[in-house]
Amino acid sequence: MKKLQILGTGCPKCKKLAELTDQAAKELGLSYELVKVTSINDITAFGVMMTPALAVDGAVKVSGKVPSLDEIKQMIG
Repeated sequence: MKKLQILGTGCPKCKKLAELTDQAAKELGLSYELVKVTSINDITAFGVMMTPALAVDGAVKVSGKVPSLDEIKQMIG
């Protein structure tokens, strides 16, 4: 099972990234857990300075922007 983590404090972009990531994982038929990481300390522990960010199994794939659905599929697939 993949662990998909959305790093962000709950801003509109963070919510959009969470929605797109959930949609991408469903379309790919992945077995996954979607986790929202909202604590600033937890976010900076990933080395992320700009939110939103997406981490897959603990590895940050993108930060500071909301990628397209297709880009997310490539990151999590």
